[in-house]
Amino acid sequence: MAVDLTEARERMVVEQLERRGIKDRRVLAAMRTVARDRFLPPEYANHAYDDGPLPIGADQTISQPYMVALMSEVAALGGRERVLEVGTGSGYQTAILACLAAEVYSIECIKELHYRARAVLATLGLTNCFLSFGDGSETLSEAAPFDVVVVTAAMPGIPRPLLGQLKADGRLVAPIGEDELQTLVRISRRNDRWNEEYFGECRFVKMVGRHGFQPEE
Repeated sequence: MAVDLTEARERMVVEQLERRGIKDRRVLAAMRTVARDRFLPPEYANHAYDDGPLPIGADQTISQPYMVALMSEVAALGGRERVLEVGTGSGYQTAILACLAAEVYSIECIKELHYRARAVLATLGLTNCFLSFGDGSETLSEAAPFDVVVVTAAMPGIPRPLLGQLKADGRLVAPIGEDELQTLVRISRRNDRWNEEYFGECRFVKMVGRHGFQPEE
């Protein structure tokens, strides 16, 4: 049976986001606006607003709606920022960030996902997204420095190349920890000193690349 996706999206915002403490009105508006079902394989469309991640191919997933909203809220975007997203994935988080920031530069290391996300974002008319293919854990963007860096894959630690792409008062949001369980961390720089804030446990697919999780020998 077909699901009313518009109704399901509104219910997702109310039940999964507002009731769990997401308060940023701009984030809630973006989550109401961007259709998550557009970023999923057709067979999962009816489950687009379920409370959990879903497969998108290449052994990757689209993040749980609550986690997308939480990361967006933690990024504390006012609308004028230039953002680097590491891990385009489906492009859903990219689209949410594009509703909240002036420009979003997103990098993906899986070619299949990179091209698929590019196509979906183009159909949505989001002209402030700039996608590239490569190893986001170490690639230095020509668009740096950024106000905010958002990492959408689990990392064992913060790679220096990403910190080096922040402005003097910039901030980085990333899931940091073990390969099965991480903590959502915001790292802010003030007067050449780093401040770390923690926003609870989370589970993300592992970052691959030079500064990601390395395969066991």
